[in-house]
Amino acid sequence: MASRILVYGVTGSGKSTLARQIGERTGLPWHSVDDLTWEPGWVEVPKDEQRRRIEAICREARWVLDTAYSSWLDVPMATAEMIVALDYPRWVSLSRLVRRSVRRVVRRELACNGNRETFAKLLGADSIVRWHFRSFPRKRARIRAWTAKPPVATVVTLRSPRETERWLQTLTPS
Repeated sequence: MASRILVYGVTGSGKSTLARQIGERTGLPWHSVDDLTWEPGWVEVPKDEQRRRIEAICREARWVLDTAYSSWLDVPMATAEMIVALDYPRWVSLSRLVRRSVRRVVRRELACNGNRETFAKLLGADSIVRWHFRSFPRKRARIRAWTAKPPVATVVTLRSPRETERWLQTLTPS
């Protein structure tokens, strides 16, 4: 089993949940990128500090990251042994995203670092739903390119939640 794993997918596909589950099943430490890149009040951590934080994690012998931003994608790619790519149909990731976001708003659940989603943020110009539509084609193209020509030793491309659950059941402690 790989000891450095990047989970990658479109917004709302379930990357954080899967990364946490991989960590729980294998004993690998998992890291929430949102916690590393967003401060309280939805203040974005400067890009150079994001890179520094990710570099520190990727210097470790064992890790699971729940995504990688384009501005520092090269950092985990330099040491990742496995990419787990969630290549779900848009309706799956979009419906998950909307359900999760509405639940967080209604229940006032925390998202990361004490931040909360709001209906205004959900429907505003910097909406996570809008981000889903803007980033979906680019992320899907990247996943499909990695699947066709793996940039690391192992690329596991999962195309449905059921396939992901079956794959997850094959993992054992490292």
